[in-house]
Amino acid sequence: MSVENFKGLIVWQKSMNFVAGIYEVTKSFPSDERFGLTAQIRRAAVSVPSNIAEGNSRISTAEYRQFLSVARGSLAEVETQLLISQMLGFANESDIESLFALKLEIHKMLCSIINKLVT
Repeated sequence: MSVENFKGLIVWQKSMNFVAGIYEVTKSFPSDERFGLTAQIRRAAVSVPSNIAEGNSRISTAEYRQFLSVARGSLAEVETQLLISQMLGFANESDIESLFALKLEIHKMLCSIINKLVT
């Protein structure tokens, strides 16, 4: 299940939008978190489309599945970090509500692709 170019994958496109949303939300985080939570959540978010692209560019299906699994793990990491940022008062629910919805959509798409690659 390979697409000629990873940029044609809807899940990759949505994950790029997810990264943009993460950067927008984290702009308002306290400046003393620049090297802490802000950097960590941005790295984890960037990992999602990066792993989708790298996996799609691999030769074997097993490698592709592994990179998609890493992307899925990065989504869980971002979700946890968003919840932490909310708990610490860096972001409110309305700021991150759309990010949670997009994260869920990306997660479902990744699971679907992984399942299709298994069969």
